[in-house]
Amino acid sequence: MKKRREYEDDDGRQIADMNVDGMPWYVRKSPSSTDSQNNEPVELTREERLSLYGGVLKAVLLVAAAFIGVYFLVVFLMTRIW
Repeated sequence: MKKRREYEDDDGRQIADMNVDGMPWYVRKSPSSTDSQNNEPVELTREERLSLYGGVLKAVLLVAAAFIGVYFLVVFLMTRIW
């Protein structure tokens, strides 16, 4: 029987889940396992909800502004070239 190595600095904690699909050691977990999942809904306060909506709105407006800016830049360059 193989002897297991023991390290002084190993406290047994798992840093990263190495159970990756496609690897030879992959073990499929059942969907009912709730080891690391918390299925309870998160209750947010009014201020937290408004902050969340504000952040989402800023992100959407930033992406929209980038697309609109590129569109007008292309139209401007096309009108100057032709």
